[in-house]
Amino acid sequence: MKRILLLVLFFVIASDFSFARQAESSQDVSAYQVTADRIIDAALADSAAWDRLAHLTDTFGPRFSGSPNLELAIDWILEEMKADGLENVRGESVMVPRWVRGEESLQILTPHNRKLQILGLGGTVGTGPKGITAEVFVVNSYDDLEANKAKAVGKIVLWNVAFTNYGATGAYRRNGAVKAAQAGAIASLVRSITPTSLYTPHTGSSTYEEGTVKIPHAAVTIEDAMMMQRMQDRGQKITVRLMLDDVTLPDVPSRNVVAELVGSEFPDEVIVFGGHIDSWDVGTGAMDDAGGCVAAWEALRIMKKLGLRPKRTIRVVMWTNEENGTRGGNGYRDAHLSELDNHILAMESDGGVFAPIGFGFTGSEAAFTTITEVGKLLNRINAGTITKGGGGADIGPIMALGVPGMGLNVDGSKYFDYHHTNADYVDKLNPVEVAKSVATMGVMAFVVADMPQRLPR
Repeated sequence: MKRILLLVLFFVIASDFSFARQAESSQDVSAYQVTADRIIDAALADSAAWDRLAHLTDTFGPRFSGSPNLELAIDWILEEMKADGLENVRGESVMVPRWVRGEESLQILTPHNRKLQILGLGGTVGTGPKGITAEVFVVNSYDDLEANKAKAVGKIVLWNVAFTNYGATGAYRRNGAVKAAQAGAIASLVRSITPTSLYTPHTGSSTYEEGTVKIPHAAVTIEDAMMMQRMQDRGQKITVRLMLDDVTLPDVPSRNVVAELVGSEFPDEVIVFGGHIDSWDVGTGAMDDAGGCVAAWEALRIMKKLGLRPKRTIRVVMWTNEENGTRGGNGYRDAHLSELDNHILAMESDGGVFAPIGFGFTGSEAAFTTITEVGKLLNRINAGTITKGGGGADIGPIMALGVPGMGLNVDGSKYFDYHHTNADYVDKLNPVEVAKSVATMGVMAFVVADMPQRLPR
């Protein structure tokens, strides 16, 4: 009998523990609907976020790592954040690479003569003052080059690869110069990584490999890539003159931008959210990614304005150097390494602040259940869908050490039309959609910061 009583007691305790764990993993957040609606209403009340985004990008233009534009923009943001009454506003120092674009040109010489549009890819070496004049050999894949590598020797390889997705097609931009050099090419061109073009080249990062000759690497338009493919298919000789006056200089200092709303009960527990403040040196980087930065900034400003003080600290971070080095994300990890056990959630917006859909989330099942419930508070603006798998380049370093992460999901159907181009201006973003992105990020950040229990890992 004693044994039976002990077993009964064990199962009762185990059942109570299981129930408690289940309750903790599925926290009731429905009581936050009123607060969520206040944040949403405040975000949608005007075009403050879009206006600030326009001011930032029109005034400071492209904010490439190592450029005066970036540092002047950071100075202005820090002053504006202080004026907004945000707390612990600061810049956290990070050393960043400095690649400088010089004069660039691509002239087709045969079968006809004219200048083509081009953008050197980030990190490319220059051609030298005389440029490179050579025949073009067009390939469609790594396998295509491997099967015909004898034809590439002494020529400029053109990677004419149609867009499927950013990861797969972007590999030719990132690694194309290495593969072409290994086949004996003297320069590399890549069809711009986009599904759509109005004769617009797209830049982006490229890499080199130790032991492989560094050759110039640049992007051409879809139209010119397809034209040269047709020329080759009909047996015409394609000759071009490539000029890239691009150079890599020593690293220089930059900063991650940080501002907070300090928690009332658990100030050492942190929800971090934001985007990257640097951009490529073309366009004004409004979509990629000043919009993500301003959305988080505006969300925190609204909480301050509404008198909302969460239990945990909400920290806006605008990471530097995402585009050509991710030094900001790695620097943030290193600077806050001892605090990461108390980083409750990391959130990033780097897909353009178009109409928000919800979030992709990476974390435990228990946390996913809770985040899904929080997402329901955003159903009125159709931004509450939570899917598994999400994050971002800048929060990746702390996610790798166990911090749950999520990325804002938006209607990105037009994103790659403007990505890394001279067309990335604020006019591509709709003020109402920007405001909805503010609301979506704000509601998620505030509720997770204010729940009775911390988000489980």
